[in-house]
Amino acid sequence: QIRWTKTAGSASDRFQDSSVFNETLRISNIQRHQGGRYYCKAENGLGSPAIKSIRVDVYYLDDPIVTVHQSIGEAKEQFYYERTVFLRCVANSNPPVRYSWRRGQEVLLQGSDKGVEIYEPFFTQGETKILKLKNLRPQDYANYSCIASVRNVCSIPDKMVSFRLSNKTASPSIKLLVDDPIVVNPGEAITLVCVTTGGEPAPSLTWVRSAGILPEKTVLNGGTLTIPAITSEDAGTYSCIANNNVGNPAKKSTNIIVRALKKGRFWITPDPYHKDDNIQIGREVKISCQVEAIPSEELTFSWFKNGRPLRSSERMVITQTDPDVSPGTTNLDIIDLKFTDFGTYTCVASLKGGGISDISIDVNISSSTVPPNLTVPQEKSPLVTREGDTIELQCQVTGKPKPIILWSRADKEVAMPDGAMQTESYDGILRIVNVSREMTGTYRCQTSQYNGFNVKPREALVQLIVQYPPAVEPTFLEIRQGQGRSITMSCRVLRAYPTRVLTYEWRLGSKLLRTGQFDLQDSTEYTVSSLSRDSYGVYNCNIINEAGAGRCSFLVTGKAYAPEFYYDTYNPLWQNRPRVYSYSLQWTQMNPDAVDRILAYRLGIRQAGQQRWWEQEITVNGNIQKGELITYNLTELIKPEAYEVRLTPITRFGEGDSTIRVIKYSGKKTFVYKQMREFHCGFEDGNICLFTQDDTDNFDWTKQSTATRDTKYTPNTGPNADRTGSKEGFYMYIETSRPRLEGEKARLVSPVFSVAPKNPYGATNTAYCFSFYYHMYGQHIGSLNVYLRLKGQTAIENPLWSSSGNKGQHWNQARVNITPPTSFQLIFEGIRGPGIEGDIAIDDVSIVEGECMKSDQPANNLRSGAVGTLAHIRLIPVIILMSVLSHQR
Repeated sequence: QIRWTKTAGSASDRFQDSSVFNETLRISNIQRHQGGRYYCKAENGLGSPAIKSIRVDVYYLDDPIVTVHQSIGEAKEQFYYERTVFLRCVANSNPPVRYSWRRGQEVLLQGSDKGVEIYEPFFTQGETKILKLKNLRPQDYANYSCIASVRNVCSIPDKMVSFRLSNKTASPSIKLLVDDPIVVNPGEAITLVCVTTGGEPAPSLTWVRSAGILPEKTVLNGGTLTIPAITSEDAGTYSCIANNNVGNPAKKSTNIIVRALKKGRFWITPDPYHKDDNIQIGREVKISCQVEAIPSEELTFSWFKNGRPLRSSERMVITQTDPDVSPGTTNLDIIDLKFTDFGTYTCVASLKGGGISDISIDVNISSSTVPPNLTVPQEKSPLVTREGDTIELQCQVTGKPKPIILWSRADKEVAMPDGAMQTESYDGILRIVNVSREMTGTYRCQTSQYNGFNVKPREALVQLIVQYPPAVEPTFLEIRQGQGRSITMSCRVLRAYPTRVLTYEWRLGSKLLRTGQFDLQDSTEYTVSSLSRDSYGVYNCNIINEAGAGRCSFLVTGKAYAPEFYYDTYNPLWQNRPRVYSYSLQWTQMNPDAVDRILAYRLGIRQAGQQRWWEQEITVNGNIQKGELITYNLTELIKPEAYEVRLTPITRFGEGDSTIRVIKYSGKKTFVYKQMREFHCGFEDGNICLFTQDDTDNFDWTKQSTATRDTKYTPNTGPNADRTGSKEGFYMYIETSRPRLEGEKARLVSPVFSVAPKNPYGATNTAYCFSFYYHMYGQHIGSLNVYLRLKGQTAIENPLWSSSGNKGQHWNQARVNITPPTSFQLIFEGIRGPGIEGDIAIDDVSIVEGECMKSDQPANNLRSGAVGTLAHIRLIPVIILMSVLSHQR
């Protein structure tokens, strides 16, 4: 069976299932997010699956965008007169963009005009090009063009955008021709009108909704937004945004309130002055009725007995919105209950002005109205089930009226299977589908005060026991070792239920090696004293209980590790004849002592983009030392062609892992590097320091200050000021309220930072101190992780730092030393915890050249340090031909 998968999940998530199971995976109309590494996996039930991979790079160039900013605040008269102005050009692309600027037809170059400066911020590396006009002159009022180019790769043409700068250029301003708030009935049509009051060039108007996207039925016509037949789901804050790429966009908002009545409930309170849960003649009875209303101030109630209107009197006391209970509540107190008072009482909730259907709630008071009782059937606790099954927990409830039953965990403060802390049931049954081991424990069922008696809750406990197969480690481990040496493999049980009978079996392929039973130990070992060709292969250790088996797999091989090419020679190219050039190919060997001695390297070389490889063997005499630099001269290379080189180590076992790189001719001998010195970001500017949201995560980080925070925010979580203590200062945070679920991730990606090159004559990589402040306050805090991503290794992210759980209502600082060998990005990953009180915030991110102070180093979290040198680079298709000559070590 053949199946295609992709690094970021199954290929079937993105393509038709029919092609995922074919030898050929066809991708029609490929999109940029479909780039990545694809894996072809073949299985026939014999031995290990065969897996091969191929990387797909999708090249693209979006239209560039020019934005205009001035260096100081608004000028009173002419917006840009005697001001320094910045024109910023940005275009998304793969590969990186090369930018150029024009004023009219004149090409602008750095140094060609003293009033013009062209540069890119050190932390963007080719993503943004800025044109700085210093102290505007009359000739600076002109038409500017930004040209974005990916150098015709894949025949993608250059793209251009223009901006006309004049002394009338101004940022946008708008006003809304609507009330705030707008209160409407469902079914009505609502129109919001937004008009521009300033801005040059003329701003474009867009409408956005604070909670999600605009309703599908929305009709947009310029600045006019119409919602026909509005519903409760359409309520919320709508904002009009004007943008003309000058300064910051202008924004105005209004709140739409859709009138509604919902969720009517009642409860009966027997005489509060006597400790009795039953209704009795001669005592007091209170009937309470509650309804959710929008807007709440328009809510009115009326009472009926047996269908006839009821007015407040000395014995029948009606109160509206009792201050002791939640809003939207009315009470009917029956003083000195008489036999004639038995009957059906109805409370009717209405909104003033009509247009909304009333909610009517009937409550029957009679001699048969009795409080509830809860029991658990004898055979229903404890319940034993297996992981993955469906189970029903049951509590029997009696009484009239029957109340709602609330289910919750009794043994720990965790959410129920549906994600809520409490689950309602109307028949006393809790049904759990696909039971997992984490659901083992004690569950509480109790009566709710709603739709029944407001008395001390009745409750009962049900115990659930979930059996599951053993969880083991390691699930997979590759072991490389030379012939004649010994290896020991260990498989450890982490958890299993039941644990009383655990057996194990070791196999090499289908051959049974050893079986046994666990006694007091939690692991089993298998040793091969002297490896031979026959003892290489896949070893499986199966640990078995009643619920199934867990498996540790070990791939034992004598393959040599991949060589690592050395890139940082100052001048690897030289010329020995007019039409040819030579190249000094250098590499080191990863872990040369781990396996048998390397006997030779197979060198393959081909024109980039061609199919045929020219191969030869390079003999190795003696042992290769760790870190030893090996050199081989490639000669007779044709200018200006590029070549693809593949290097494969060979031992007695056979071929090892290969490494591929591209070499290309360059006539230039300049070595100018932009070295990063320091970077600081407090998330105060509009573009949040060019951080971006990761498209592959579940939700986004949000920029916020305490002053702009929603008044209905979740209490007991999140910061009450930014890192400096300012209520107006901004920070980035993850909002964990619904619809967010446990385990969902939000990822914030930094711009690309360029670093100084490593000096091949002894100096090491430049060290940087990376620091930031984090705030993790709330009982449901999940995890905050930081990763390092190196240039050319987008699929590999190196863990830098991690923290989980509640850290208190204050900001903490993290500092980590990093020594990246090449350009890099930092990724902040926030993971939602088990509940809504789990907001995580970050602020004041900085990267400064030089190591952190030792006293500031964290005592825990992940170890920081140097990152391994790059093992692969992007393959650039070019047409070439070559031959291979001399060799030296």
